[in-house]
Amino acid sequence: MARHLAMASQLIDEDPALAHEHALAASRRAGRIAIVRETLGITAYATEDFALALRELRTYRRISGKDDQIALMVDSERGIGRPDRALETGRAVDRSALTTPVRVALAIAMSGARLDQGDLELALGELEIPELDPDRAFEWSPALFAARAAVLEDLGREEEAAFWAHRADVAAEALGVDEAGDEELIVEDGLIEGDFDDDEIATTADVDAAAESAADESAAEDSAEDSAVDEPAADEPATDEPTVEDEVRELLGEDDAADGSDDVADEAADGSDAAAPADDKAQGSEQEA
Repeated sequence: MARHLAMASQLIDEDPALAHEHALAASRRAGRIAIVRETLGITAYATEDFALALRELRTYRRISGKDDQIALMVDSERGIGRPDRALETGRAVDRSALTTPVRVALAIAMSGARLDQGDLELALGELEIPELDPDRAFEWSPALFAARAAVLEDLGREEEAAFWAHRADVAAEALGVDEAGDEELIVEDGLIEGDFDDDEIATTADVDAAAESAADESAAEDSAEDSAVDEPAADEPATDEPTVEDEVRELLGEDDAADGSDDVADEAADGSDAAAPADDKAQGSEQEA
């Protein structure tokens, strides 16, 4: 069952029909589990089997007690051709208890049901929600902006429609997905991708302050070490720098020593030469003997 659910989740966008087959297989094995009925309802909606989708999503809501798929239920009623029932389904839930993405999706579905009835102004009114902010981009913003642009175009308000269509494109680009599937947070055209948590900001500031303090302490230690190296120790006597006369005397002394060494070497060489004839005489004596 778990394998079928995983495959249905992976295939829902690229191959809804195959995803639906996996959801059906999971339902035959565990039909009384909420997530199984939810997956089957979603895949049925993706394959435009709206009657099955509505039945499965109702069962999911009854088992789980959740309204997080209410927008798909409203759209499924529209798919069956019952916009009146769609509006009744949407009005039956407490919107304040819904999460923001679900509430926005419901507003778009309710607007579509109004369009099905031909009530263009009411369709526009369904989209007048706090999340309709052109200067902020969230995951639901592109669809919401595009829905408003479509209704305005139907009303003949071309300039406003173009404005919201452009906002939808900018929001989609700002919340674009790269090739690896990761969200790219891009600030463009005054759009803000999300809010930051105050605790997170405070934590970051604390880390930066600690890093700066550590850097300052390290710099102070390095400075103290440099001072210790440069300054002579208190126990060691201070040595005076040699004067020019001292250097001259030192050089002359080295020359004298060098001359003395040369004299000793010369004397040794002379002694060697004097000893050489004696050796020759000794060898001559041995031959005579």
